[in-house]
Amino acid sequence: MAQHVRKPDWLKIRLGGNEQFTKTKSIVESHCLHTICTSGKCPNMGECWSRGTATFMIGGEICTRSCRFCNTLTGKPLPLDPKEPANVAESIRLMNLKHAVITSVDRDDLPDLGASHWVNTIRTIKAMNPQTTVEVLIPDFQGRLDLVDQVVDAAPEIISHNMETVRRISPQVRSAAKYDVSLSVLRRIAEQGTVAKTGIMVGLGETEDEVLELMDDVLRAGVSVLTIGQYLQPSRKNIPVSEYVTPERFEYYRKQAVNKGFKKVESAPLVRSSYHAEKHI
Repeated sequence: MAQHVRKPDWLKIRLGGNEQFTKTKSIVESHCLHTICTSGKCPNMGECWSRGTATFMIGGEICTRSCRFCNTLTGKPLPLDPKEPANVAESIRLMNLKHAVITSVDRDDLPDLGASHWVNTIRTIKAMNPQTTVEVLIPDFQGRLDLVDQVVDAAPEIISHNMETVRRISPQVRSAAKYDVSLSVLRRIAEQGTVAKTGIMVGLGETEDEVLELMDDVLRAGVSVLTIGQYLQPSRKNIPVSEYVTPERFEYYRKQAVNKGFKKVESAPLVRSSYHAEKHI
């Protein structure tokens, strides 16, 4: 893969700094919460926080996996914070969110891989914010579908699990997750009647045919919402960018996905799985 690819003009990021950005930052920090916005160095943090939205990351800030694309800390996580579900729910109330997005680190160190913490968080959010719809971006739970069922039973409106990349490249960028295991998780979500969503990154060396093949794979699994965005190298320790995909090819992918039958598609360089997620409900 190419080591030095010049970033094009269409990837310029608008930084935040308005009053709403400051308020969002204050709410997150005062409740001792983590967000994928900061840990993942999301390029849309300025825009989203300035609109009063954030994607909360539960289970702590240390992940048990070390995926080469991800900037989240890796190591031995601290014990779960029993106050975290209530703190997330209260922050959602203070932000007056109509749609809340929650993700997590992988907790392969726990007997239930963090599933009960997920359930507690979803139910606490719904109890405190009955008018707020909830979207969760879950790990693969090592393919344990009984744990996926627990999250489904907590009744979030959308359950997302990211494929991240095409089949051929998946072993190079994901430390433990497997392509077919991820498909099985998405299939289980869709089979139980919950909206199933997935997201991928491009610019890692994939071909157009491989992206179209992934679309077919996740459609067969029952996925109805798809996001496609440009991979951006968070730091030098992460896998380098192979290519900056043009906006025109993102539009091509969007049209192909719509024609194949996805109900909602977001495809653009700065799209991330939680970007404009409120539209997907």
